[in-house]
Amino acid sequence: MDILAKITEQEFTESGEIPLGFLFASVKNIGDTPITVNNVTLKSGEAKSYPFIGKPYNAISFETNDSTLQVLYVL
Repeated sequence: MDILAKITEQEFTESGEIPLGFLFASVKNIGDTPITVNNVTLKSGEAKSYPFIGKPYNAISFETNDSTLQVLYVL
């Protein structure tokens, strides 16, 4: 295991997931149609974060629904 955290920033146009074991994540719908993240709908322009809580998160799935999701997460 690395001693330093790894930051990943990506834009997704297809469904996927934030991987198991992330420590912090932030997502923002930068497209034109609603996106579903962890079974919660994000309208265009809305953002959501998963703050550091002292232990890793389970994987979180998302469905882009023909939109674009901007994701930043820390492993």
